[in-house]
Amino acid sequence: MRRRRVFYIPGYDPIHPRRYRELYRKEGSAQAEISGYTLSLKPGTTEGAFGWHVSSQIADDRVETDMEVMVWSDIVRDSMDASIVGTYLQLIRTAWIYITSGALSRLMLLRKGPVIAALYPVLMLLVQAVLALGLAVLVHEAIGALWAQVAPVGLLANVLGWCAGGFVGARLLHWFKRLDNKFFAYYLMHDYAYSAASQGENPPELEARMAEFKTRIRLALENPELDEVLVVGHSSGAHVGVSVLADLLRQGVPDDAPVLSFLSLGQVVPMVSFLPRAARLRRDLQYLSLQEQVAWVDVTAPGDGCAFALCDPVAVSGVATGQKRWPLVISAAFTQTLSPARWSELRWRFFRLHFQYLCAFDRPGDYDYFQITAGPQTLGARYKDRKASPARIDVEVSKYTSMALE
Repeated sequence: MRRRRVFYIPGYDPIHPRRYRELYRKEGSAQAEISGYTLSLKPGTTEGAFGWHVSSQIADDRVETDMEVMVWSDIVRDSMDASIVGTYLQLIRTAWIYITSGALSRLMLLRKGPVIAALYPVLMLLVQAVLALGLAVLVHEAIGALWAQVAPVGLLANVLGWCAGGFVGARLLHWFKRLDNKFFAYYLMHDYAYSAASQGENPPELEARMAEFKTRIRLALENPELDEVLVVGHSSGAHVGVSVLADLLRQGVPDDAPVLSFLSLGQVVPMVSFLPRAARLRRDLQYLSLQEQVAWVDVTAPGDGCAFALCDPVAVSGVATGQKRWPLVISAAFTQTLSPARWSELRWRFFRLHFQYLCAFDRPGDYDYFQITAGPQTLGARYKDRKASPARIDVEVSKYTSMALE
């Protein structure tokens, strides 16, 4: 391995992709110091929307890597452009879809962490609504009491009371929304609503962007100077990556193409694949699990409450066959790869832990994001002799198993 191209597909994230470059710079430097290798970044040398170049020296091997972020943050931002009322309507619709379809009850048979994470925005938004309504009632009663001191309480007093109460309650809801960078209720509600709105089908704008991703990856596969093309999908980006790669392989890749690999991190595939109309995703999951061209390694950790840890996304979605090859499901084992002090610091920071796969480990095991993306081994070679985690969940759980036609 001397040259690699990495395509990183983020999850449902409205933040500018420079966030990932700075995270890579900071955490890569920390991991290199801990593990005894060198890693340096400079501006990107390719034509992608946003990327950077990485030079690494690991033992006697020097590797040059071009990283590119597959940007869909603009689509995420547009999907989050809902009013407070619109968000509460999303809450009702999303809850209705997951409950009445039976998807929620099936998801609860898997890891409790991501189900709790899914219920959290519903409960938090309801609490905010109850507090706003309670404050509105208090203001109404206060105005009524003051009015009664000078005149009988009539229709005018009630109207003024409810108008003032409604205004104050609405201001409280706006205050909660402004502080959503602390509560994450609106953000998570928009996230779950995005997939649920079409009951598991990809929205047209996402399908169009995925076609662009496929084109970018295919161009890299035509570069004879590359040794590996690695696709990394994090969180919701994992199921996006599954469909992009399935489409690419069905189309065919050049015979002399570099090694093509897929790394899924902190995946939440069941949140989509368990929905009634996710037939396209279920088909792509099965296809990618059977093919021989791409090594697919799925990394999660039980300590990540926002991911379906060690849940084989193909098996639990009900589309595994006896010929299934992928993914290799392994654990990042946060409680072992982070020191007790570091684990104690991070264990209740749920959203930070969901990004730990992209960060440094102070007691690293065989999972090292920076050696995978900038090291001298392909993904398949690195995990050639690795056995799947014995704690993985690989039984059929989804109620819906239909697949789209080719």
